[in-house]
Amino acid sequence: MAARSYGACFLCQKVFVVKKMFRRMSAAAHLQSQVDFLKGELHRKHPGVTNLKTVHLPVELQAAAQSIIAGAELPRLTDRAQSLTNFLWSRKRAVEDSALRKKAVSLEKEFWEKAIEKRGDLDEQAMEDRVRRKVISELKRTTYHWTPIKFDEEMGVVYMAARLAGGYAAVKRALNEIKKKDPSFAPQSLLDFGSGLGTVVWASHSCWGDTLKEMVCVDGSGPMNILAERLLKGDNENAEPHIKHVYFRQFLPVSPKVQFDLVTAAFTLSELKNKTDREEAVMTLWRKTSSYLVLVENGTKEGHQMLMEARDSLLKKQDKVAHDTRPASVFAPCPHELMCPKLAGEPITPCNFQQLYQSLPLAGRTDQLREKFSFVILSRTEPVRSETEGVDWARLIAPVQRRTRHVHCRMCCPDGKLQHLVVTARKHSRDVYRCARISDWGDQVPIIQKSDEDTQTDSE
Repeated sequence: MAARSYGACFLCQKVFVVKKMFRRMSAAAHLQSQVDFLKGELHRKHPGVTNLKTVHLPVELQAAAQSIIAGAELPRLTDRAQSLTNFLWSRKRAVEDSALRKKAVSLEKEFWEKAIEKRGDLDEQAMEDRVRRKVISELKRTTYHWTPIKFDEEMGVVYMAARLAGGYAAVKRALNEIKKKDPSFAPQSLLDFGSGLGTVVWASHSCWGDTLKEMVCVDGSGPMNILAERLLKGDNENAEPHIKHVYFRQFLPVSPKVQFDLVTAAFTLSELKNKTDREEAVMTLWRKTSSYLVLVENGTKEGHQMLMEARDSLLKKQDKVAHDTRPASVFAPCPHELMCPKLAGEPITPCNFQQLYQSLPLAGRTDQLREKFSFVILSRTEPVRSETEGVDWARLIAPVQRRTRHVHCRMCCPDGKLQHLVVTARKHSRDVYRCARISDWGDQVPIIQKSDEDTQTDSE
């Protein structure tokens, strides 16, 4: 009797488990039947994957750089390159005149109040002079002193040792967004503002070398233009350049009617002194853009905020001298055109990404490094939307945390909000779960719309 009861209980438990598994499989199958976001691709190659594996410099570019470095024979080059990297990473924007005036007024009021309390009926003119001197002294002591980087031949080589490989990796990763999401894009012309070493030319050529027919590099530094040309010619002035149809200028083309399919500015906005200069430069570059404008900066709080200033200017301000009236839309990385949610929190943290790359072989340097950068791409065309109803593509803004049968995804979503979502096969379908599991920081992941109950549970 006891044996039959035990057997019956065991059978009931087994039936319950089978039913539960069947319900889960049915729910997952139902979700999978609603969408086909893979479009025939493997999970590891789903449409949201835009990260690259380790980025290597083109062989010709690395050989030319090594030849130039060997010929320069600069002492302590590795240390100087590291110092420059640290300086660029810690660099801030110049304090705006309006902010400086506001601070001066506040300090003046504070010092006047203290002076009156301590000294009573002193000569007013003498007190005014004293307060003015104290205000100037305090402003000098506490205000960040922004200075432009002046490039001569030697400084250009140090900059190349410090930034060539990392800058190339960041630009190539940003351009891969366009190549992956708009495979039909075949640019014939390129304008690179603040071209420096010409890394944008090399990265663009690696993506669209078959179609690019004209590449204009604009940089106000003559020594940097010369160095970029030496790199193109393999450090042999009599040789033909490895990439043809590259033209160097020190000023932007004058005519506002001249447009380029692809316009870029990599690590350039940080070289402009104030917000007005940056806004004017961005508006000028947008007028010259016929398809895509790509802006890249260091992945610092300062770099990210400069990019958001540029993004907001192009989305919100009316250009009175525009010849191309097609509006700007955000192509990447933002899945929306609302205010960046990273700027709304306290403390403010940058929205940045990282790319693994092979560094230039210098003494004392690790072979593989990670470049942390921020970028924004704006388009003249309509923003790319998912063709499948019920799917939102969110951007991963942090590394994916992989756990047993679930993954933690921190994302920027199309509704303009940050979300921490725990993705499982049961709640989000097997395909969504597997795509989220193989994705990483910077990729996009498909999030199938769920019930309010699931959304609340996932975001907790």
